[in-house]
Amino acid sequence: MITLSMVDNFPSAPGIYLMKATDGAIIYVGKARNLKKRVRNYVAGTGDTRIHIRFMVQLVASVEYIVTDTEKEALILENTLIKQHHPKYNINLRDDKTYFSLRMDMKEPFPRLSIVRKVPADGARYFGPYSSATSAKEVLKQLYKIFPLRHYPLATCMSRKRPCLYYQIKQCSAPCCGLITAADYAALAEGAALFLEGKNTEIARLYRSRMNLASQDLRYEDAARYRDLLRAIEVTVERQKMVARGGDCDVFGLHREGDQMQIALLHIRGGTLTGGRSFLFAWEMETEEGLASFLNEYYDLDAPIPPQILTQVPIAEPAALEELLSEKSGEKVTISSPQRGPKLEIVKLAEKNAKSAVEERLARESSCASLLGELAEKLNLPRPPKRIECYDISNIQGEMAVGSRVVFVDGKAERSLYRRYRIKGVLQADDFAMMREVLSRRFRPDSEEERPDLIVVDGGLGQLGVLSGVLAELGVDGVEAAGLAKSRVASEMQSEEIRRSDERVFRPGRKNPISLRQSSAPLLLLVRIRDEAHRFAIGYHKTVRSKTLTASKLDLAPGIGAARKKALLTRFGSLKGIREATLEELRSTQGMTESAAKALWEQLQGEKSGERKPPPEENG
Repeated sequence: MITLSMVDNFPSAPGIYLMKATDGAIIYVGKARNLKKRVRNYVAGTGDTRIHIRFMVQLVASVEYIVTDTEKEALILENTLIKQHHPKYNINLRDDKTYFSLRMDMKEPFPRLSIVRKVPADGARYFGPYSSATSAKEVLKQLYKIFPLRHYPLATCMSRKRPCLYYQIKQCSAPCCGLITAADYAALAEGAALFLEGKNTEIARLYRSRMNLASQDLRYEDAARYRDLLRAIEVTVERQKMVARGGDCDVFGLHREGDQMQIALLHIRGGTLTGGRSFLFAWEMETEEGLASFLNEYYDLDAPIPPQILTQVPIAEPAALEELLSEKSGEKVTISSPQRGPKLEIVKLAEKNAKSAVEERLARESSCASLLGELAEKLNLPRPPKRIECYDISNIQGEMAVGSRVVFVDGKAERSLYRRYRIKGVLQADDFAMMREVLSRRFRPDSEEERPDLIVVDGGLGQLGVLSGVLAELGVDGVEAAGLAKSRVASEMQSEEIRRSDERVFRPGRKNPISLRQSSAPLLLLVRIRDEAHRFAIGYHKTVRSKTLTASKLDLAPGIGAARKKALLTRFGSLKGIREATLEELRSTQGMTESAAKALWEQLQGEKSGERKPPPEENG
């Protein structure tokens, strides 16, 4: 445990501190404006008496520090060390969800909107963010109904001789065929940009002015077009909920229960709520420090940075983080915790979302625990199966055989744990032997992977027998087994209706299947797991089959990789040209060696002699 004497010589300067356990492992990395004051607070126990913080401090055997010139440098170094060492008590935000934006370059002839992942400083206008490509496409779909911009790249559009289908359904103004002037199209593009930015008042003023001007010039068709645009915009705006006045900002609300912190993020763009996210992580330090650490990590993941960030609780010393985010975004960024007015209402909405997310998670966990408990009871398992694995085999008469494994944890698919197996030791159509190979590889003695509570195989007593045999041979204890047999068509000669039998669940030691109500939640869970394993196996089999059927004979030649294959085709033009080349010509090709050229020449010559071999004579 750390003592006051450990920190007496700490400098009163900005930097980061590393708390280490007795084995030298870093368990926490923090940053401070004043290292001595910050670490002394932990040792003295002043200001915070929460049990989980006192418990963490008791695990600390030593504290080291690194001094930085500025607090901003401390922020950067803290983030780097967290990613490098993954300390137990830090936030380790592994967020693989990519944001999407809509891009429009107003300098292009007849600008169009496109969906992009990155937002570089290239002078174009970007709108968003959107949490998925699906949501961005939905925005585009609705936008084209109001603003008929071109859908395809300019070169594709200009190569057309007549308008595309989008023009026929009034979702494109056909600039490719000169059916709209450049000025009118520019007005459409500007209107779409203003609409995406939430500046609906400016759009209305712009289009109303153009409508009146067109009417005065007796261009009634143009005036009618602007009138229809105004009506469409008014109807769409009525459906949107305005939650703030002007500006773009991200709003963070939180709800904490013990060492579990739930953060809700709301995106406000142009005064309109455009979407949100939710994050859950373990945190055993002060709430304010946790929020500050989260913001530092979150915006380090290429998340869009707005000019305003609103938080439910004020973070300590926000100036350094503001400076760091301002440099990243290229414009001034402020972090504040509003105490009154409309902004406080938005923060309270984010807090409400965080609390709702916690309640939903607890309800879901309770429901999952109930479901797994019922499954354990029905199948006579010793405990609820927290981790369930399912295996399946896919092949065509023994050829290109593959196996698959899917994993469900707490009733949910855990795709990072999915595995694919290429069958190597079985050369004939024998699903039992293939399943035995897959299971033997899964439970090999040197495997350190967590074992499942329950394994489900697709099939009846036969496949279940293979599973039980492999588990017994390898001495795998504590893993339960079950076989799920698909429903079968029950054929009756006298009946005109086609009926299917029920799904059947088999367990070791029972000849007859266990009866589960066909619409019951436990059976539906098993069916979903089995179907997912089947889908995963079929997908991998199709991939292997496609590669095998399209493989070149060069791919089968020993010593010929991608580079040599490219060099041979570049020189000789085709497989036929390579087959007709001499051994010396093959040897002199760039990248070829004596042994590789000889092996390839012998293989191709053998194929040639095989092709020229005369057919055998018929007797009789």
